[in-house]
Amino acid sequence: MAFEPPRRLVRALGETAPDGDDWLAKLPEAAERAVAVRGLTAERVQVPGGRSSLVVLVRTAGGSPAVLKLAPRRARPESERAALVHWGGLGAVQVRDEGADGVSEEGVLLLERLHPDVSVRSLPEAKALLEAAGTLRRLWVEPPASHPFETVAERTGRQAEAMRAGAVADAEVAPLVDAALAARAELLAEPSEQRLLHGTFRQSKVLAGDRMPWLAVGPDPVVGETAFDLARLVRDRVEDLIAQPSGASTTRRRIKRLAESLEVDQERLRGWTLFRAVESGVRARRVGREQDAELLLEFAGWL
Repeated sequence: MAFEPPRRLVRALGETAPDGDDWLAKLPEAAERAVAVRGLTAERVQVPGGRSSLVVLVRTAGGSPAVLKLAPRRARPESERAALVHWGGLGAVQVRDEGADGVSEEGVLLLERLHPDVSVRSLPEAKALLEAAGTLRRLWVEPPASHPFETVAERTGRQAEAMRAGAVADAEVAPLVDAALAARAELLAEPSEQRLLHGTFRQSKVLAGDRMPWLAVGPDPVVGETAFDLARLVRDRVEDLIAQPSGASTTRRRIKRLAESLEVDQERLRGWTLFRAVESGVRARRVGREQDAELLLEFAGWL
């Protein structure tokens, strides 16, 4: 079969690809090789798929359904592999090709097959938040000793540099950037818990499974405090929040409800929600996704 990357993936990687990067050009050949070396049968490429990897629905030599995932190095696929192995299927999708008899290569993951078209986002909002929060709680474990993961301080430090540059280039976002950077500095000034976090958790990252009702996929793992992980969930369905006359008050209630249900400090959750929303908004504006940027920055203004 033809391993044609979906438009969504081509567009997203095109926004971030360094000069001379040829990963997308080599992707069909890499997918063909990964399928052949594992003795898999490819069924179809998942569309629209993700923004950082090619996802192919496959069958193993024994006929079992599985998912083959290929991602460029800058998407940190080996970090994802390490986190999934550490979680061991508790709350997250399982890796299928680990072990002495498995085939492992950089940037390629063979995973258990979930139901890719059924995410928590398909549920009514209150139920979706409840199920997503329950899944997230299971992922917050002690990181392995000598872990390979970025810390929250390291990741947000890189992001902060890009945010400062964005504020210099666009005076309109400067006040929000200043507020977000001040919140980050205050949050990092105090020691906090160190847990293995999903890193990019939201409702669409929780899919229906057979082994468990809901399982997380697509982590960009990071080690730090749980409020950082929960902050991305706060702004889920941001377009719906912005469309509501009561969007700002709904957001404050959501922060309170999520903080209480997962025993997270409410002010720390608000601070990280502000930082992550501004960071995403500035990044969206930088790559020309103006509509996304406007939604995210308006949301950040409520915080």
